[in-house]
Amino acid sequence: MDTARGKLTVFFEDPFWVGVFERISAGKLSACKVTFGAEPKDSEVLAFILKHYDGLKFSPAVETVVKQTAENPKRRQRDARRQLDAFGVGTKSQQALQMQREELKTERKQIGKAQRDAEKQRRFTLKQQKRKEKHRGH
Repeated sequence: MDTARGKLTVFFEDPFWVGVFERISAGKLSACKVTFGAEPKDSEVLAFILKHYDGLKFSPAVETVVKQTAENPKRRQRDARRQLDAFGVGTKSQQALQMQREELKTERKQIGKAQRDAEKQRRFTLKQQKRKEKHRGH
């Protein structure tokens, strides 16, 4: 049976509070970055997850090693404290977010190029039409 894990890290990235959603499924990690603005309360974060999680755009999946965590509650508490002390985003998440940014960048470039080509073609046909109208006999 394949399990999926989710993790949300909220931290302060000057000047906004940012949340990074990490999703690990089938040994692959994908991430999504969300800007909250002001410091969100726990209830606001929960409401955001319940309302907007389906609409989040996650990055392409990156291979990762899934660690088995101990079920000891004291160890889990220590790990949680350690994660709170070390703010920031894991390197795998950063890689996944960088891949997502690059994909969106190439997509924007393609759309812009198509629009420029369409405008260039429209101007060319307009210019040709004007030339034909000038050469018509009276």
